Amino acid sequence: MKLIIQIPCFNEEMTLPETMAALPRQIPGIDRLEILVIDDGSVDGTVEAALACGADHIVRFPKNMGLAAAFTAGLEACLRHGADIIVNTDADNQYEANDICRLVEPLLAGQAEIVIGDRQVKNLQNFSPLKRRLQALGSWVIGHASGLETPDATSGFRALTREAALRTSVLSGYSYTLETLIQAGARSAPVKYVPISVNPQTRPSRLMRSIPHYIRNSSTTIMRVYTMYRPLRVFLTLGIGMILLGMLPGIRFLYLYWAGHRIGHVQSLILAAILTIVGFLVSMIGLLADLLSCNRKLLEELVYRVRKVEIVTVGNPDAHNDFVLRLNHERNLTTEGTARV
Repeated sequence: MKLIIQIPCFNEEMTLPETMAALPRQIPGIDRLEILVIDDGSVDGTVEAALACGADHIVRFPKNMGLAAAFTAGLEACLRHGADIIVNTDADNQYEANDICRLVEPLLAGQAEIVIGDRQVKNLQNFSPLKRRLQALGSWVIGHASGLETPDATSGFRALTREAALRTSVLSGYSYTLETLIQAGARSAPVKYVPISVNPQTRPSRLMRSIPHYIRNSSTTIMRVYTMYRPLRVFLTLGIGMILLGMLPGIRFLYLYWAGHRIGHVQSLILAAILTIVGFLVSMIGLLADLLSCNRKLLEELVYRVRKVEIVTVGNPDAHNDFVLRLNHERNLTTEGTARV
């Protein structure tokens, strides 16, 4: 069983040595443990610091691409290096490294595909009261959007199995934390939270530059990803809401008409017609989007299979041969079943 700890970095020359020094070198149930650092276009000595601290693998971006891109590149690199379990942690030493064992335990026991560290935000003293309330509200929204219990939706301290990493696709340019949860909920992946500890803050958060910046980007990510995975629910809700809203001026017009006020009030009739027609069109868009989501699921399955061939079997002839034999076996079973029919 091989575990790789990935650390996305951007100008972390000062904090990375402390983070890497705290990482465990042995974990029960893990035969081999390696460290992978993703340099997201740093302009300081982050790479040199990573090499000096004993990083086993380095992924370098020529320019800053953002946390989501660094996270995704790290997953792909870990898979290429044969990781069975991938742990993601921050370079600012925010999370207690010894809690990695807690993250890994449910995966080794087969209880989950994704395990996320719960920082118990309501008890964090370095978070302002407003920030704690916003974190709680965001976790509640993500919980309803994903159908999962999410006490700490924005925690980046998480562990994934190889299977979960193969099926993870991040399209957001802001962060991976929210999108991956909605994605996991959409495919009913088992996700578990475990309580963790956090270290004293070493620097201000770069992801949350300000409260308005965080709310704007997080809200946009949630709405876009939720619409992607639940299009029918979103558009039908909007469409039916507009139709119901259009009924109000329509009922008013009919009431006045039957009450004898048959001259005027045509504005209510026009507004009712516009809202009803637009609501109907929005509902039809929802049906079309739902049909397109079937194609998205097929594409996700195709991407998963391609990754399995290109990433997991690269540099491993035995694994490649096993995959080809299994694929041929499945193809023969399909051919035999078709012949019987």
